[in-house]
Amino acid sequence: MGLLDFLKILTNPHLLNKKIIFFLIFLNLSCYKVERNCSNFRFGTFKYERIIGDKLSTSYFIRNNDLEIEYYNNKIDTSKINWVNECEFVLKKQNPINNLEKKPISIKIISTNDNYYIFEFSLVGNNTNRQRGKIIKISEKMELPSKF
Repeated sequence: MGLLDFLKILTNPHLLNKKIIFFLIFLNLSCYKVERNCSNFRFGTFKYERIIGDKLSTSYFIRNNDLEIEYYNNKIDTSKINWVNECEFVLKKQNPINNLEKKPISIKIISTNDNYYIFEFSLVGNNTNRQRGKIIKISEKMELPSKF
């Protein structure tokens, strides 16, 4: 195949339309942006469910802009919040009981929905062991559900 034949194939209107359509689809898909309305999750009452071993574990917490109070297994735990930006913050326990609890936790909200967000978390400085979770906002008010 010569250069002229190759140019004819490239400029063939039928093939050119397919290339344009493919390019537009690619451009449209590459422009998709994950919704992150993180400011909706700075205040309120929240629920966090996770599986530990083979058991579902649930904790509740209330949060204002700079403080988070968690209720888990009939215990109360308080952490200070330091917002790094609109969607990232660092939690540091106020009264740690061991060396592991003394280490702050980095949290990054990666997507939001109406009443929940998906986040990644790890100990500060340990990005290789990041985990994911889902937090559900159960109220705008800062009060625990009556069943707790």
